[in-house]
Amino acid sequence: MFPTPHCNRRQALQSAACGFGSLAFAGLAQAGAASDDPLAPKQPHFPARAKRIIFLFMQGGPSHVDSFDYKPILDEQDGKMMSFDDARVIANTGMKGSSQRVMKPLWKFQQHGQSGRWASNLFPEMAKHVDDLCFIHSVHTEGVAHGPATLFLHCGSTNFIRPSMGSWVLYGLGSENQNLPGFVSIAASTGNGGPRNYGNAFLPPVYQGTALGKAGGPASEATIRNLGSPQLDSPTQRRMFDLTQALNTQQLQSHPGDAELEAVVNSFELAWRMQTHAPDVLDLAKESAATQAQYGIGEKETDNFGKQCLMARRMCEAGVRFIQVTYGDNTANPAWDQHSNLPKHGDHARAVDKPVAALLADLKQRGLLEDTIVWWGGEFGRTPYAQANGTGRDHNPGGFTVWLAGGGFKPGFAFGKTDEFGHLAVQDKVHMHDLHATLLHQLGLNHEKLTYRYAGRNFRLTDVHGRVVNEVFA
Repeated sequence: MFPTPHCNRRQALQSAACGFGSLAFAGLAQAGAASDDPLAPKQPHFPARAKRIIFLFMQGGPSHVDSFDYKPILDEQDGKMMSFDDARVIANTGMKGSSQRVMKPLWKFQQHGQSGRWASNLFPEMAKHVDDLCFIHSVHTEGVAHGPATLFLHCGSTNFIRPSMGSWVLYGLGSENQNLPGFVSIAASTGNGGPRNYGNAFLPPVYQGTALGKAGGPASEATIRNLGSPQLDSPTQRRMFDLTQALNTQQLQSHPGDAELEAVVNSFELAWRMQTHAPDVLDLAKESAATQAQYGIGEKETDNFGKQCLMARRMCEAGVRFIQVTYGDNTANPAWDQHSNLPKHGDHARAVDKPVAALLADLKQRGLLEDTIVWWGGEFGRTPYAQANGTGRDHNPGGFTVWLAGGGFKPGFAFGKTDEFGHLAVQDKVHMHDLHATLLHQLGLNHEKLTYRYAGRNFRLTDVHGRVVNEVFA
């Protein structure tokens, strides 16, 4: 249905697909029934402590026993052969009690801040912010390999096709800014689940994440392509857009209730609005030289991740609901996965330490940390013993550390413990389902009520599990 002298574009859109097109048009005019827009802001289940999440994903599994989980016995017993229930050996053979060589931390630990939290000199800049961090030392998860564990971290399942956490958050709360994507994954990895880690699965396609760049790629590629056309002026682009959307209304009228088609039309409308808003958000040149230097931009080791962290702060400030920044490299053994060369952790730490510390300080200085959760961690930790009696550490899903900042979490606090070697979570254990439930709670979402009916039953991020860890709330 094309606009005619007797039927203008607004009337055409209103008559198509039960008015779906007119809702999108109304969004352009900043008017209309926003409550019917699937991305419109939604009321949480209860008062929220946070509005958004920045997830700093350390792909590959950084070593907790070399960074934030201090275990003096590793120095005392270094080099001794001892019996451990190794997760990979159990998965492959079913055998427990394999003999392993204890390996001391390669970086020195000391207490920091007024809280006296322990941190090693692997992350000297982050260590300066321990009084703002809430450490959870007793996280445990599913999957001993990167693929299953990464999927479980993002989707709550090791193998089934399930919506990612960012999609669940966007579905539950909607977007704070109708001119930008509500869920963005910066430098997303193409491996270990790839797009599934920011995918919508069976949720309506409108809740899928928007990927900017790829893991290991330059920050300059972490952008939204084709936001404008140097060959066409604005009036011409407007006419082309109007024609495209007129054609879309015909398709919507022919296929009422087609969620994928509706999502495509919605994405066109969003893309049009983004042309005037996204370039400003993505333009890091608008930041002062001092701010860029704070993030390590211009320095060889920190430039790339610094730009991505600064981009995350700008998106946070603009109202993007869920922002993930991945530090990885798209290889079979990603980034922090040092099976035979643990000193390589030092290279990766130098790349992320200063930018992460800058992000924390910047958010706090701007008053954004109060209602923003910063979540740092990997898909699992690493073993307190050398792998195959070598110079690296193997995967350890049985006990590891993540830290959270802002969003109503207790600052300068440590919760849970691993055993004396840092191998298995033993006190106040926090399963990945529990961590998901706790993060959703701070956003005002009840993980048991955040459901979507599919294939005859209600699904949720935490499946039929998960408890809210109230002890970590301020």
